[in-house]
Amino acid sequence: MLHSRAFRLTKTVLCRALCSALLLQGSAAGAMNLQQAYDAALRNDPTYRSAFQDSLGGKEYAVIGRAALLPQVSASYSGSKIRADLTQPGLLGTESTTHPVYYSRSSGVQLRQTLFSLDALARYKQGLAQTKYSESQFSSMGQDLVVRVAGAYFDAAQSAEQVALAEAQRDAQQEQLLANQRLFQQGEGTRTDVLETQARLELTKVQLIEAQDVQKTALAALSAMVGEPVEAIDLLGATFPLRPLEPSSLDEWKKIALEQNPDLDAQRFAIESNRQEINKNRAGHFPRVDFVAGYSKSKSDTLTTLNQDSTSRSIGVQVNIPLYAGGAVSASTRQAVAGFEKAKAELDVKTNKILVEVGKEFSLVKSSVARIAALDRAVESAQLLITATQQSIKGGVRINVDLLNARQQLYTSKRDLAQARYTYLLALLRLRAAAGTLGADDIVEALSYFR
Repeated sequence: MLHSRAFRLTKTVLCRALCSALLLQGSAAGAMNLQQAYDAALRNDPTYRSAFQDSLGGKEYAVIGRAALLPQVSASYSGSKIRADLTQPGLLGTESTTHPVYYSRSSGVQLRQTLFSLDALARYKQGLAQTKYSESQFSSMGQDLVVRVAGAYFDAAQSAEQVALAEAQRDAQQEQLLANQRLFQQGEGTRTDVLETQARLELTKVQLIEAQDVQKTALAALSAMVGEPVEAIDLLGATFPLRPLEPSSLDEWKKIALEQNPDLDAQRFAIESNRQEINKNRAGHFPRVDFVAGYSKSKSDTLTTLNQDSTSRSIGVQVNIPLYAGGAVSASTRQAVAGFEKAKAELDVKTNKILVEVGKEFSLVKSSVARIAALDRAVESAQLLITATQQSIKGGVRINVDLLNARQQLYTSKRDLAQARYTYLLALLRLRAAAGTLGADDIVEALSYFR
């Protein structure tokens, strides 16, 4: 009789707990989904906004570099009031001094077009490389934003699921405690059952408080990133389809990373910029040839041309040949060579780091697939264990603590399964980011796992 009544009560508790968990898995009213979080971060994330402004400034490097090859036009104007002391011999051989006051004015326009300049050519190529570097850096920051938003969102979602599981476990144990207390009062239960359930309940309350603190922190971090208060988010759906990883080979992923990773592209452009810095400094030893055309007009330019207007027009070629600059050209060239070699070494460092990252995330994706499959079976087994334990209690083979342990195993398996799913999604995004193929479309794909 005791075991029969205990079985009916625990069955009711289990049904209520499972129903609560299913309701909590649904999308909360007004919850922010992953796509909305990403769109908000595009507008509000301070790190991304800073990178966007850097990219706008970086576009101008190409314009600045090209300017050295284009015509340079300048205009000038001057006007002066002059008081002169003019001493000249008189008719009788005596000198007389006068103080004429007059206005002198001059204006001119000059056009200069580079015909040959290694410095100007190096500046042009360096400007192009710097603009490409800026574009690659911004592309990297765009992919980084996807990973950061997804990571913050997954942390918040996972913490919400832990809270939901802890609440369901607490509610189930509270009802189990009430059931055991009623049985004990009726003389059909034991005090040990009551104490066991009470101890588990208090431990679950502590775990719930910890889970709620983690959730608040995760939501605050997500809110700071998206620039809006986030109070609720979507959770993973009941189904979690595991799609085949394309490409399936690690070597193919590494090859893609070497070709498309924006950080590696940026470093290659940094190397090119340093190469042109060498050419720019070496240009200090080479002549420069310019085409120069000018037009000038003056009035009362000097005392000898007082009250006279003059107009001059010129056209020709100007050659400047540097002879000696105190060793500065050679020193700056050696300095630029050192910077070039440093940039090449940094490319090797980044290449090795990215290849390691690709291998790490590739392995994590693969292992997460196996872990999810195993935990799916663990959840099913834990549910069957609860049913079997209830039947054993009914037959007098098992006791209250066995049911508590079985239920704890179910909640632990669900917790680990949720964590494995979020780990899989984030590892997949990070793998694509390391390969340089991550984009906004991947947010849409990840969104399909939520509801």
